[in-house]
Amino acid sequence: MTRTIRMACVAISAVAAGPVLAQTPYELDEIIVSGGFSPIEERRYGQSASVLTAQDIEDRGILTVQDALRAVPGLAVSGTGNNFTQVRIRGAEANHTLIMVDGVQLSAGDSEYILSGLDTANIERIEVLRGPQSVFYGSNASAGVVNIITKRGATGTEYGGSVEIGDGYAASARFSFRSDRGGLAFGVSRLDDDGYDFSGSDGELDGTRRSTLNLTGDYNVTDRLTLGFTLRASNENFAFDTTSYVASTADEYVIDDPNQTSERKERSGSLFAEYEALDGRLVHRLTFEGSEYEQSTNGAAPTKADRSAAKYLLSYGLDGYAVASTNHLLNIMAEWEQDSSSSNPEYERETNSVAMEYRGTLDNGLNLQAGLRYDDNKVFEDDLLWILAGSYTFVGSGVRLHASAGTGSVNPTYFELFADTFGFVDNTSLKPEKNQSIDFGVEVPFWGDRGQVDVTYFHADLTDEIVSVFDPATGNSVFINESEKSRRQGIEISGNLQATDTLELQLSYTYLHAKNADGTVEVRRPRHELWLGATQQFMQGRGSVTADLRYVAGNYDSQFFGSYELAELPDYVTVDVAAQFDLTDTVQLTGRITNLFDEEYSDTWGYATRGRTAYVGLRAAF
Repeated sequence: MTRTIRMACVAISAVAAGPVLAQTPYELDEIIVSGGFSPIEERRYGQSASVLTAQDIEDRGILTVQDALRAVPGLAVSGTGNNFTQVRIRGAEANHTLIMVDGVQLSAGDSEYILSGLDTANIERIEVLRGPQSVFYGSNASAGVVNIITKRGATGTEYGGSVEIGDGYAASARFSFRSDRGGLAFGVSRLDDDGYDFSGSDGELDGTRRSTLNLTGDYNVTDRLTLGFTLRASNENFAFDTTSYVASTADEYVIDDPNQTSERKERSGSLFAEYEALDGRLVHRLTFEGSEYEQSTNGAAPTKADRSAAKYLLSYGLDGYAVASTNHLLNIMAEWEQDSSSSNPEYERETNSVAMEYRGTLDNGLNLQAGLRYDDNKVFEDDLLWILAGSYTFVGSGVRLHASAGTGSVNPTYFELFADTFGFVDNTSLKPEKNQSIDFGVEVPFWGDRGQVDVTYFHADLTDEIVSVFDPATGNSVFINESEKSRRQGIEISGNLQATDTLELQLSYTYLHAKNADGTVEVRRPRHELWLGATQQFMQGRGSVTADLRYVAGNYDSQFFGSYELAELPDYVTVDVAAQFDLTDTVQLTGRITNLFDEEYSDTWGYATRGRTAYVGLRAAF
């Protein structure tokens, strides 16, 4: 499941793979599209990455992105019900993970993106990069990146769709056309989840309804010039429950309330132009992107945030070969970014950034990646960021060593910078929060390359964490940068084994030790998370059955009831099963059962989780 995949031809063309000078080009390995300013081969990449492919998602019967991410090592996914789900990478804060679709940020710049109903329909793959990515993606990529890449389609015309019923319904459709000059891809999906009662009292169902549209296109105007775009629009309505701060137990804390609803609208898109020169040795890429995010609760005026950015990227083959096949690549980037929020309408944040990246493959097979970025922030302190990573594969054994070190940053939010309500005062002298991280690991193939296991150790220190303090002299609170560090370290293990011609086994395990600056345990970051998966094919591959087992232990959360303590949640094990069968060459019958043994568990104090639920559906591709 957590394996890299071969990049589609369109992704290669997006890097402007031009004519190659007289040499024998190396054979392209599997590609990580998000691994720098331009796609990078897996064997050359030194940081930790996992890829969930469309096939992985279909085999497991996964309907939402938040559920798909639960099997990735190093990630803690938790929510107060299904409609407020956060992702934490390697014990970092939730707003230190940048979530994107087709390379465009979803949060519109201000704080974190909350997962709720983001469905997996029409997704080609999900790339998860662990470790600081701010050199390449700026603020909010301090601990890592989740980049959701939609389907582009192969050469020719493709169309298809899916429908599933169970606890509500889900439906999707897609169409694509691609020639040797370019293509268009369109996808639409609807998720209507009846939900369950978050309070656990068998009351009103807290459901989710989301509609999403994606449109992408690219065209080779000439052999040297490529133009392209992405568009995405999503509308969502969901219900939730209220809480009681005078409750004495977890069962009393969340109160069933049929009147609590929220609505959110998301709009994002990008335009790019790419031009090759010097027989592909020099590539220019200009990108404009924007996103808007709007959310309202119970019909009140919505909070709106928007972000605009323009980026110029120059890629140059230092050894005289084309960018697509060079062993020594230099990327130079300049970016302008501006965002605003209706929560503080009198202010805007603007950042001008410059960065460079070097990638090299040395004669001894050592691969290096180094990056440096400077952010000129107009309303708070500037920032300097760096990344260094490397990998080395031993010839013959296939054993690969990988390591990285670097820094990431997270900008202060509008409220932290400009607060003037609820007893808070502004502080525009805040510094971005800074993540300093190292990791190193080894990837080992075994059993004649039928299996592979990767073990990685990581350590990260969060400095300049933004916290609020109360000044008794003025009676006000203000946000400041914490002087002490909070530390996180742990081990990630991932593996897969083709046990037989028809049976594939997979695993991921995370051990995490995360502490606040005062030594207390960080909340909603389990000490142990284990995921096991098995897919068995039958009838010459016409059908398959997949089982997932997930074990979580050592998860602490704050109790906002009773004596208001930090307490450990009970350990739990859940099992999901999914099956699919080819009715014809183009139509599949699908079915799945989530929480097979109807386990009662929770990732946050007071909030119930969904019981055993069954679904059945059809999937078609032409």
